[in-house]
Amino acid sequence: MKIRKFKMNESGLNRFFGPLEAKIMDILWNDVEMTIKDVQQVLDKEKVTNFNTVMTVMNRLVEKGILQKRAEGRSSLFKPVQTRDEFLSAQSKEMTNELMDEFGNVVVSHMLDALEDVDDDLVAKLELKIKELKKEQ
Repeated sequence: MKIRKFKMNESGLNRFFGPLEAKIMDILWNDVEMTIKDVQQVLDKEKVTNFNTVMTVMNRLVEKGILQKRAEGRSSLFKPVQTRDEFLSAQSKEMTNELMDEFGNVVVSHMLDALEDVDDDLVAKLELKIKELKKEQ
């Protein structure tokens, strides 16, 4: 699932989605399945949002492969294709690969420099990965 370019000046879900898309995904990741009306009612608690706008955004998320849609009577139920953790893992991996492609090994150096409190599990994973890379050479 490929979504648009990352917005490095944004944080959280807004790196990957527009503001309304991010709110909709946040709502759907906290529930099982919801109709457009259900999502609109949750959004309306913060700010009144037009039903047709919510419908358009949710259907576009289906087209992008982010949401699944299934008919239930006269309504459609929507749910995310991936959990929040699966989505963020896939997107952060893609973001890392793009940074590596564009900036090379300097990215790894900066990532290591950014580590402040490193737990033992992460250190063990890094050491294992380094050993594996050395064996491949």
